[in-house]
Amino acid sequence: MSDYKVKIYNSSDKEIWNNFSLKSNQDTFLFQRDFMDYHSDRFQDFSLIIYKKNKLVALLPANRVEHSLYSHQGLSYGGFICLNTIKTTEYIELFRVALEFLHQNEITNITFKELPVIYLHNITNHPIAYVLFKTKAELIRTDLHSVVDLQYKKYSNSRKEGVKRANKFELKVEESSTCDLFWNEILIPNLEHKHGVKPVHNLEEITLLKSRFPNNIRQFNVYLNDKIVAGTTIFETKNVAHCQYISGNADKNELGSLDFLHHHLIENVFKDKLYYDFGTSNINQGQQINQGLLFWKEGFGARSISQGFYNVATENFKLLEDILV
Repeated sequence: MSDYKVKIYNSSDKEIWNNFSLKSNQDTFLFQRDFMDYHSDRFQDFSLIIYKKNKLVALLPANRVEHSLYSHQGLSYGGFICLNTIKTTEYIELFRVALEFLHQNEITNITFKELPVIYLHNITNHPIAYVLFKTKAELIRTDLHSVVDLQYKKYSNSRKEGVKRANKFELKVEESSTCDLFWNEILIPNLEHKHGVKPVHNLEEITLLKSRFPNNIRQFNVYLNDKIVAGTTIFETKNVAHCQYISGNADKNELGSLDFLHHHLIENVFKDKLYYDFGTSNINQGQQINQGLLFWKEGFGARSISQGFYNVATENFKLLEDILV
């Protein structure tokens, strides 16, 4: 009989969930329930809590849509949250019991969203690829994150010229206690004009999240003669500064505002981080890459790391039996 037990998360588990997440193998506040639950009205939460001999060993942030489970669709990252000390055999077994539990609950498949390795505390303890191989997981999408390893930052001539232009125009970067100005004057108009879309987070939502995570969600704006011309919203963790939103007005190339902004953040504000993450440049469900955007990010020394999206049939829990010989 298995020593493992799986249960579905409910609100009474919030403190247990949060405390375990803070001590786990990952470095992102997105798995805290105060972040996950801000849009709980949009998703049927079906997150899992896994115990071994009554000791909590893993969490799986997830939501259910009919007979399918998803690494939570309201989050950029997913996967199992477990302790740094978990052994490979334990990881295989918790994955197996989770799939079996889902299969018994009439969930036929799970879409599994990887956590990029820069958000792991211990990259030497990451056996997910083997488990996906054994369960015959189907790779359905791959995104590329443009990440600057701050040991190897390097600026192209184009980015250097942008910084020079910004200095010539005497631009200033300031941190703002609110996102209002950036959202209303820059981000919303730009996304509407260029792509006909709105930010993933509306102003009310990002304001709420910033109030809940004031040390993790930070807003930086660029000004020309006291008028905002560009900005970025940073999701900050111990090792990573992630650009959640980046946008500038129509004069951004002439002014060098975005070059100036990110040069300042890399060289000053976040110089002690391990990584500066510009996010993805993928479009059309990962099938294509915005070449101009990728070129701009790589001008800071960013290079690509992959994030895979996999579909796993829950009945394949059987394939994880009898691995060890």
